[in-house]
Amino acid sequence: MIVVGLTGGIGSGKTTVAGFFKVHDIPIYIADVEAKQLMVRSKVIKRKLIALFGEDAYDDGELNRPFIASKIFNDKNLLDQMNAIVHPKVAAHFKRWLKKQEGPYVIKEAAIIFEHQNENQYDFIITVTANVEERIKRVMHRDSSNRSKIEAIISNQMSDEEKIEKSHFVIVNDNLEDTKKQVQQTHLALLKAIKKLKN
Repeated sequence: MIVVGLTGGIGSGKTTVAGFFKVHDIPIYIADVEAKQLMVRSKVIKRKLIALFGEDAYDDGELNRPFIASKIFNDKNLLDQMNAIVHPKVAAHFKRWLKKQEGPYVIKEAAIIFEHQNENQYDFIITVTANVEERIKRVMHRDSSNRSKIEAIISNQMSDEEKIEKSHFVIVNDNLEDTKKQVQQTHLALLKAIKKLKN
């Protein structure tokens, strides 16, 4: 099965773009959503996260996201330790999911493909970009977060220019109607590229 990575910085609109691919009957795997669900479902992850963060990591059996976010925000070591617990489980879950899928290709949406040097796990990579001001507004609206916090996250992420250089396709998500057209074009280009691969 051909695996297409879909990535982009915070607020670029990866999930919106993934939804437009779904219209073309392409199976979509959102790594962040699955990770959050596994952090609640998996007893192993739960136990390890409590050992790492303490009892406050969970509140009434649910993941205490604000608490964890505050812990990892300025502590890269803690973030790396959390990722080392969660990411292997997500990767295993994705492999099981992949076996059940049908279609010309699947899309795996993941924010940090390049940051973790995971490019080799994908046949093609699409980067979603958007105007920085628009990205900040989206995240402020979505997460009720403040501007300086979002700007700090953006400055810590790999730049769009670097991501674009490493990608096979780019979708500029500044205007929804235009984004839909770009998804359609990218879908057709992917089908063509996959056909070439198989010949």
